[in-house]
Amino acid sequence: MRRRDFITLLGGAAAWPLAARAQQRKIATIGYLGASTASASGEGERLAAFTQRLRELGWIEGRSIAIEYRWAEGRSERFVEYAAEFVRLKVDIIVTYASPAVFAVKQITSVIPVVFAGVADPVGTGLVASLARPGGNTTGVSLQTTDIAGKRLELLREVIPGLRRLAILANTDSAGAALEMGEVQAAARALSLEVIPLEIRQAEHITSAFDTLKGRAEALYVALDPIMSAHRVRIITLALGARLPTLLPFRAFVEAGGLMSYAPNQGDVLRRTADYVDKILRGAKPSDIPVEQPTRFDLVINVTAAKALGLEVPAALLARADEVIE
Repeated sequence: MRRRDFITLLGGAAAWPLAARAQQRKIATIGYLGASTASASGEGERLAAFTQRLRELGWIEGRSIAIEYRWAEGRSERFVEYAAEFVRLKVDIIVTYASPAVFAVKQITSVIPVVFAGVADPVGTGLVASLARPGGNTTGVSLQTTDIAGKRLELLREVIPGLRRLAILANTDSAGAALEMGEVQAAARALSLEVIPLEIRQAEHITSAFDTLKGRAEALYVALDPIMSAHRVRIITLALGARLPTLLPFRAFVEAGGLMSYAPNQGDVLRRTADYVDKILRGAKPSDIPVEQPTRFDLVINVTAAKALGLEVPAALLARADEVIE
């Protein structure tokens, strides 16, 4: 063998283990599709809970995993756009939340595992076959907002004992929000409440929906949806202008000036979402991992908003609240 050939062969043999090790060090990539904006109230805490739990499980961003972040800003057309981008990037897992976003991702891929960090009712909307055996490429944490509609109305009645007329604001293009509206209407009928449905399909319809009320309602229930999250400040401003107490999807709405919320703890939901990501990255199939239901709920009350509306929150209810905003 000529000396040059021997050196070339030796160099190639030395390079092979290095190439193999580099290939072994390829880190997993998560596509994180946010329904709102990165700067939205509550998103920072959600992401912190998610990435902290990943670190506890051995997945450190920038070292053992990479995360590609995309934000839809409440615009449903962006869900499909970003889902397609994740497919082109060949991410290993897609994490998102809210029924419209999960449906959009499933429309684009039936192969990449999808973990939802909270949807209203995954079985009722058809996202999964069952909680125990979700099937397909999708699993995650359910918010089961349809199951707590009655509890929310009971809490609202504690603040407004004489409540008779309730408006419900919902994006009826969202399967989850439409289901939630139906459950709220049923719970309201059981409490002998008159319901005024405010159905919207895009953000531009919010103001006109309030215009149709004109004093017809005594309180407002807002159904969970990315449009509502992205435009919560406008919704709260319009509700305060109409002197409507509000029952809201999450703490971020109450922080924006709304009256109260009763909902699954978002930090807990995102930590459990990280557990799903860990299991899938270690070889589990989404179809075999049961959908979990929330176990920790938070009651948040804004007493400043209550005073502005001329309401006095009972001391017993304030004592039960997980957080009181003043």
